[in-house]
Amino acid sequence: MARTRSRSAQGAGSRTAAALCAGLTAAVLAACGGGAEERLVAGDPPEGWAERIAADRATKDGEFRSDPETPILAADLPSFRGLEYWPPDPAYRFSGPILRYERPERFTILSTTGKPRPCERYGRIRFEVRGRERALQIYRLLDVEEAPGDPGFFLPFTDETTGRETYPSGRYVDIEGPPGGPYVVDFNRAYNPLCAYGAPERYVCPVTPAENRLRCRIEAGERGWRRHDGGTADGSGRQGRGESRGPSAVPY
Repeated sequence: MARTRSRSAQGAGSRTAAALCAGLTAAVLAACGGGAEERLVAGDPPEGWAERIAADRATKDGEFRSDPETPILAADLPSFRGLEYWPPDPAYRFSGPILRYERPERFTILSTTGKPRPCERYGRIRFEVRGRERALQIYRLLDVEEAPGDPGFFLPFTDETTGRETYPSGRYVDIEGPPGGPYVVDFNRAYNPLCAYGAPERYVCPVTPAENRLRCRIEAGERGWRRHDGGTADGSGRQGRGESRGPSAVPY
């Protein structure tokens, strides 16, 4: 009987040790930002996704042509034929959690006019592009009044197209999803800040912090566009390969 109880105790002890080990492993992975469950993942988009992107892009082009508050310069409007985009690619549409920080850190983010703006690091996202894990910080601008139900997430980024085919100060992408997630980060809806279109003094656009530079090309969303003087919104004076001039756009 003693040996039976001993074997039972050893079995229970082994199970307890295994459980503790599993718990510690999970805790270490969480602390170190590991674990596949914490990543955003690309998957099949919902039905009609590409068509909705095309429709939103066409709507934005129309607003940029006709809205009295358009960011397009008056000299550029007669030749404005629409913004330029990469074709929709579901590989750049991700969904999953935001890894929220327990104590969001407040700091100052600079704008394109040099004006500092109060901001906080809310959390981060992790995802994979071209076989390598990438990470971006999620911010909240503290000088913007939040709309009811809107957490006020702000996601600027730069990548290896920045300053060559896209705006030098970076692009922005909106985060969608219910409170608490899962969230959708769709780089196909990435857009240039309003100051990219020729009158930066009219807007106070946050400049992307260096920590949000991706060391890869994000060939999705809005590119540059050709101005009346032959330059582009990226400031390079040239268009990138394969740019489309067809109607296309994402709402700000």
